[in-house]
Formats: sequence, structure tokens, C-alpha cells
Amino acid sequence: MTDDDDLDALRAALKASPAPDPARKQADLSAAMVAFEKIHTPAQESEDAPRPSIDRPIWGRLTQGAKRMFNTLTTKAGLTVTTGIVTAGLAVAVFLPMQQVGVPADMTLRDPARTTAAPTSGVQTTTERRELRLEKFADEGARPAAEALQSQPQPRTTATEDAAPAPAPQVFQEPFTTDREALAEPAPHLDRLMIAPENDTEAFANAAENPLKVVAEDPVSTFSVDVDTASYAVVRQSLMAGQLPPRDAVRVEEMVNYFPYDYPAPEAGGAPFQPTVTVTETPWRDGTQLVHVVLQGEMPVIDERPPLNLVFLIDTSGSMAEANKLPLLQQSFRLMLSELRPEDQVAIVTYAGSAGQVLEPTPASDRTKILTALDNLQSGGGTAGQAGLQQAYSVAEGMAEDGEVTRILLATDGDFNVGLSDVDQLKDFIADKRDGGTYLSVLGFGRGNLDDATMQALAQNGNGQAAYIDTLNEARKVLVDQLTGALFPIAGDVKVQVEFNPAQIAEYRLIGYETRALRREDFDNDKVDAGDIGAGHRVTAIYEVTPVGSPARATQPLRYGAAETVANPLEELGFLRLRYKEPGATESQLIETPITADLGTATTETRFATAIAGFGQLLRGSDQLGDWSYADAIALATEGRGTDRFGYRAEAINLMRLAESLSR
Repeated sequence: MTDDDDLDALRAALKASPAPDPARKQADLSAAMVAFEKIHTPAQESEDAPRPSIDRPIWGRLTQGAKRMFNTLTTKAGLTVTTGIVTAGLAVAVFLPMQQVGVPADMTLRDPARTTAAPTSGVQTTTERRELRLEKFADEGARPAAEALQSQPQPRTTATEDAAPAPAPQVFQEPFTTDREALAEPAPHLDRLMIAPENDTEAFANAAENPLKVVAEDPVSTFSVDVDTASYAVVRQSLMAGQLPPRDAVRVEEMVNYFPYDYPAPEAGGAPFQPTVTVTETPWRDGTQLVHVVLQGEMPVIDERPPLNLVFLIDTSGSMAEANKLPLLQQSFRLMLSELRPEDQVAIVTYAGSAGQVLEPTPASDRTKILTALDNLQSGGGTAGQAGLQQAYSVAEGMAEDGEVTRILLATDGDFNVGLSDVDQLKDFIADKRDGGTYLSVLGFGRGNLDDATMQALAQNGNGQAAYIDTLNEARKVLVDQLTGALFPIAGDVKVQVEFNPAQIAEYRLIGYETRALRREDFDNDKVDAGDIGAGHRVTAIYEVTPVGSPARATQPLRYGAAETVANPLEELGFLRLRYKEPGATESQLIETPITADLGTATTETRFATAIAGFGQLLRGSDQLGDWSYADAIALATEGRGTDRFGYRAEAINLMRLAESLSR
């Protein structure tokens, strides 16, 4: 009912009353007062009578008195007069204040001037980030009014960021005041319920998707290999949480290289890895082809590996308090210890506000001492990344001996906020240390403040690898199944360069490796750092190429360029060059092989790798896939599932299905 309807009803009730008789009115009022005083005088004089309170306000007393008055006055005239008085009084008490304010009775009053915004701050600890904060009510009102406001529907807000928001925190309200003076204050407004958003400081290392290149203008593609797998695990964690991953978190090459493939191994006594090239049709665009460049590393005999000196550099800052951070880290390292040999050594350095060594170099056979040190770790304080790195390298240098392998394994959420936190400074510091033979690998834990960009910078400049641990199964894959490859490189500074033949190929694009691009001249410069390949590792790179004369060509030939002619289809599509260094060497070695159209045929391995490459591009929102969909990726991955010994491919297909549902 509107305010106008209420006023009309009031006017009608007043008009229905008989014309007042002054004499009769005075008599009835006098009788009413006499009856009222007779009934209430004893109660008013009693010392034990209840007083008006928040539980029994003055309005309750008045309504009770009015009820008794009605029971006492039995004449019609008396009832008529008193009814008119009560009705007029209610009109004055209820409607007049609202007319003075100037808003309808059923509308919540808002006070923009007194509404405060949620505070924002800079770097915070995770404990502060996860405190569920609620703006306090200024000048809180009476409990009944507040409860009435709480019963009204509250406005909803939606998040529009590219990355899906974290789960909504609970709302904690402070008790309402019972101060009698507060009864006169306005009730708290709904717009003061300001929930401070959780501070999300995630940062991912990525770049814009590689553009389509015209061979006649830019025939050479050069990049560093990448054997990291962190991106796929981050994508999986997002999808399992019911969210599409942030686009920058998707690095297609890391998704493709996450999986084991059955590729030809190198021959004994030859190069440390075997290159294989396969040319297949493109599933998402007719008239183009995919060139798969694969490097399969050799697997040395495990028993012949040198002793390992391993320094666990563990972030124990406040941001590591969550169950999927420090506790998962401790469980993960327990799994890893079973893979170490008695002659290996382990030391533990932690950092949180300040750095400290909690375990001196200890033989891996002394599991009790190592596990006790791990189990006693607790989180708290800031993140003194600089001090931790410096002490870890100092400990590693003291452990190193001739013929041994020394590695630092940094476990963190990447939240470096104390000390040397600039990425460029961190890169320079680590680059100066890697020449001494101590490499740095990085394991990421948790989400919300995952600094993937810093982790990538540390691992790449430390000649190590970056992985993301979201489950204990992933910890086993990285720290048990792939431990040898992660800690024992077989080739360093591995670079790939492909020169395409303009007589055969009109256009090309490299799928992924945006953050690993090198300049053309970097290929022959042995001073330029590149990625390493560990024992048993495999690297896959995929080019999409458009043959000359194909209707799928996206660009027009230059009017004044050299005339293009279709050459013999058996001629070279391009030329592959690889450079690498033997472990400890300073000069690189060169491998060369031509790329022809008759190289290989599609297999379960190439089909599955292609499906994952397409999946990654879909997650990034690529415009290169046409109408190719998640359903197409699922069908292709299912066709290329193969034996799938550990179920990794089946898991990927399920993730594709999740992404398909979440994208609708």
C-alpha cells in the first residue's frame, strides 16, 4: 500500500466521525480521566512497578492504557471521541516524521555522507587478508529497528574481473547497543554493511599470443625450450574450484609438456636428446598444417648419478599458513626423502621476516632428524626473500664438493615483500650464482597471492624449473616420478630455431612459448641463457603453418614482393636448428635437420598433444581456432588417450569437460 492510500484511509476515518459536541466532549473526557486515574494510580505509586525499557518501551504502556480506556468507556459517544483522538495521534506520530524527511514510509533511509567505503591497503599478510572484515555501524540504532532492516532483501553485487572471485566471506556483526541514548539515533543503514574484499595479489608471467608471421617477411623463429609444468597445475586447480583460470595463467607450452609422451629416445653415445619432427593436418582450420618439433632426453642409469646436495629453502611467512601451503609442502617433502640415497645431503633454510638455518647439512639416511625439522616448521611474519636466498646459497656453497650436484629447492607462494623483492634484482642475483654450478628450482603452493611471475623469473635465471603443487598427487609426480629430471640436467641452454621456406610456406605461428622468445641473433650467442633439459625430459613445440597457395591464407602477398610459386611438395618446408651445451660446458653444439612434408604421420601422441594445445588456446580465448570448441578438444583427446598409465590424460579430458560447462 502506498503512502497516499494510508492518508486517504485516515481522512475517511476522520470524516466518518460525528460532529463534535463541545459540552459532551468535555464531559466524556473528564469521565475518561477519572476512570484512568482510578485504574493506574496504584501501579504508578508502587515502587516495584516495571519501568519503560528497551524490552517494554513507552509505546507498550500507552497501548495498554488505551485498551483499558476502551474497556472502561462503554458509551458510543465516548468511543467515537477517543477513537478520533487516538487515530489523529497515530497520524501525527507515524506519518508526520516521514513527511518531514521526505521519503516514503516503506523506503530505507540512506545517508551517503555517513557511508564509508571498504578500506584498501598495500601489501598485507595472508592472515590479514583472510580476516573477514565488516564495517562497524556508526551510531547504531535500536535493536527492533535494526532487525526490521535486516529482514529486508539486501542488494547483490557481482564480480566482473577476468579471474573468478574467491568464495564470499561470512558476515560477522557486532552486538547492537542497549544504551538508552542510542534509541534516539537513526537505525543503521543497509549500505553500511561494507564487506572488505579479500586482497588478491596473484601475478602471472605471460605475454600476448604469438602473432601470425608472413614467411616472406620474417622466415625465422627462435625460442628457448621450456620444461616447466606450473601452468597446467594452476589451470587444474582453478577448474576444480569451479572457475575458469585467468587467461594469463595459461601458458600453452607448459600444458602440452605436462604429460609424458612415447617419443623415440636418443641413441647411446650420441646427442643427449633425440629430435623428432612430425607434420599433420590442423584440426581447427582446413588448409593448414601442424609441425610438431619434439626433443626426447636420455635417461641415465639412476645408480650412476653423482651425490646430491639439496638445500630446502622454505617460505614460512604468514602467507604460508593455509593448509594447501606449508602443511602440503611438509607432506610433499616427506615423499621426496624416500627418493634420496644415503650419500645425499639435506639442509633446510627458512625465511619469515628474517632467515635462519633450521637444519644443518644432514645425511639423507637420517630421516628422523630431517622429518623432525620439517614437522617443527611454523608460519608467521613477513617474507624476507633476499635474506633467505642469500643464506641458502651460502649453505649450498659450503656443501658442494667436486663431482657432486648441488641444488636449491625454493618452496613458496611467491609473495616476496621484504628485502630484495624487485624481480629484476632477484634475476640478477640468481644469475650471478648459477655460474658456480648451484641451480635453483621453484615450487609454488596455494592461491590468492601466488606470484607466478616472480617464480618464473627465479627458476629461469637459476637454470632450474618451476612447478606448482596443488595436491599430494602432484607432489608425487614432481618430486618423486620426475625428481631425476628436475635435479640432473643433461643439456643446458637449449635453443630452437626454425627457418621456413617461402616457396613452400606462406605463413606460420608458434603456439605458446610467448615468454621464451629469443632474438634471431641470440641463437648463436653462447652468452645468452636458455632453458635446460633434464634426464628423461621431453619438450614439444607446435607450429601452425599455411602452405603457399592454400585458401586458408590470412594475408595477401605483397604487390612488390617476390613472386611466390608452389614448389615440389617433397621439398623442404623448413630447416630445424638446435643448440645446446653439455653440463658444465661453455661452448654450444649444433644439431640440424630439414623439415619435409612426408615426416611422420599422426599418432596417439601427436593427437593428444594437439588436443591439449587447442585446449590451452580455448582457455586463453584465442581467435585462431574458428568455431573449434571444447567438444572438439574432448573428442580429439579421447582419440589420443592411449594407454595413459597414470591417468593424467583422463584427468585432462575431465578438465576439458569442466571448462566446457563453466564457459557456457
